[in-house]
Parts: sequence; C-alpha cells; structure tokens
Amino acid sequence: MPRVTPLRQQYLDIKRQYPDCILMFRLGDFYEMFDEDAELAARELDLTLTGRSFNKDGPRTPMAGVPYHAAENYIARLIEKGFHVAVCDQTSEPDGRGIVDREVTRVITPGTITEPELLSEDKPNYIMAIVPIGENGTWRQAGIAYADISTGEFCATQLEGEEVGVKVLEELARLAPREVLMPESWTQRGASLPAGSHLSSVQDWRFEASAAHQMVRDHFRVKTLSSFGFDDKSHAASAAGALLSYLRDTQKTSLSQLTLLRAYSTNDFMVLDQFTRRNLELTETIRARQTRGSLLDVLDRTITSMGARLLRSWVNQPLLDLNRLNARLDAVEALAADETLRLELQSALKN
Repeated sequence: MPRVTPLRQQYLDIKRQYPDCILMFRLGDFYEMFDEDAELAARELDLTLTGRSFNKDGPRTPMAGVPYHAAENYIARLIEKGFHVAVCDQTSEPDGRGIVDREVTRVITPGTITEPELLSEDKPNYIMAIVPIGENGTWRQAGIAYADISTGEFCATQLEGEEVGVKVLEELARLAPREVLMPESWTQRGASLPAGSHLSSVQDWRFEASAAHQMVRDHFRVKTLSSFGFDDKSHAASAAGALLSYLRDTQKTSLSQLTLLRAYSTNDFMVLDQFTRRNLELTETIRARQTRGSLLDVLDRTITSMGARLLRSWVNQPLLDLNRLNARLDAVEALAADETLRLELQSALKN
C-alpha cells in the first residue's frame, strides 16, 4: 500500500472531522478540494477537474481549486445550493522543515453567513432550531429558537395545544429561515420545509434539556433561565441551547453579537399560514415570486438595510396587541406632523 504523504495525511485528518462539508483546503494562493469534494465542486461550479498523485506509486487524486482572492463568490454559489463549506486556512508560516499548520477557521452554512457581500440587504438570514416533542410523528409540543447572527437578533418560543405541527409550519412560513436544525432522530423520518429553507440534521444530544439549558446559561453568564421567561418553557430553552451549540461549532467564535435572548409568543401577532401569505402577496407576487408588485413593495420607502428588514418583519407579522399598535401609530403621527424632524432623521440614517 503506497505511503501517505504528510500533506495528504493532514488533509485526511481534517476532512474526517467535517464529513458533511465541502472542505476548501488552502494551498498557497488557492483553496483546493480533493476526492468526492473536488468532483462535486467541479460539477456544481463548472470548475476544471484535475488530478494529483501524492506519491510516485499512488493513484491520482481528483482535485479542483479556486483562487484565494475569489473564494467568496464560489462559496456563495455552494451555499445557495444548500451545501456546507468548511474553510481550512494556513495557521503558521512555512519554515522549510515540514508542512505548515492548517485548521478549519469557519464553517459556512446557509444560516450562518456573516459576510456582507453574501447577505441580502432587505431580508434577514435566519437560522432556526426546532425541538419536536411527541411520538410516532405526532407533535404534542415544540420549542423554536431562531437567530440572525449578522445582526444579533435571537428569539425563542414554545408551541403547545392543538395542531402544534401546523403552528410550526406557520412559523416557518413567517420567518422563512435559510437553515433549519432538527434532531437526527426526527429528520430520519423525513421533513418537509418551505422552498428556500435547508434542513440540517443535528445530533440529538444537542437538544437534550440538561446540555442545552447549560449552554444558554454559560453563554449569557447567568445561573438560572428565569430572567428569560423560560420557567415554564423548557423546550424553548432547549431550542435556544441547541442553536447556540451549533453556532459555536460552525463559527469558531464566542458569538459575542448575541447579547439578548428574547422570549416571544405567537399570540402577540396574527397567525397566517403560507397559503394566506401567498394569496395576499404580502412580500412577493404569486406568479413571479418577486417583491416588485407586492404589498411590501408598495409600502417600502426605507433607506437603510435594517429599516427594510424591520418593515418586512412588520408586514409578515401583523400585531394583535392594541398598546403596541397605538405606539406605532403615535410614532407615525409624530413624524408626519414634523417635517423638520422627519428630514433630520432621514439625513442621519443616510449618513
């Protein structure tokens, strides 16, 4: 059996840790992909598939590469297709005595994009974790947590009562997450998600209450979850903890942008199923499936990305709370009555 070279062994050791990702392995000015990853990338990205023998007697290993300076474009195309990408960088300088050190510095999935050039200006990039509670595919309760790590938004809720499964689908329609995390034991049965959402199967232990709740306490440096309003919402806390655990592993950071976990109730706003949303053309038209011509298009006069995202959120979840509705109307009335204030605010936001 041909001897494996140190470089090849280094690649194999790292790839073994990320079997579900396309591993982009930094070699000089290129990110190289090998074996099945190379064949997949060549097919999906229209790259030239080449080969390389790592020793004199060994077979040629399929490989495909992209320039380091243009990698983000190729990564974006893979993410758009639903793939996960592990980026492996050089972490030491060449010294002539052996191969350089390399390690995965980030794992990019549909719901963990932070690069501005890969994000939509007017849509949030949500990642959601769902904790399903029930037997034989029947939902009795569910915990849901979602976050946008590019903005720091982080929320969780618990669903119970009748037709929990339907309520989960309604939340999926409202939030349109790019990525949905669910326990392996449930995803093996099959799961149907809205168009544009990608399912990631995650180890069951991440959703277990003891580990998940501890993850939340550790992240926010608190002793109890009472301050979050989760005393009677254990499954919501489990979803939040599972999401934090997954993000820690993929982002390789402390997630310092997630400074607040907000508990919410679906009773705070009008619940609309995906068919109602589509027929009302709230954010996209029925035929063209585009924003132009929708209700959002008529209302949107925002001048910042955050404003556009906030307006989309408001259109997607009409309020039922009279006090919050009146507070919004009071703000609109104040701005409508004071042109000077309105122009100064617009100028400040533009700058």
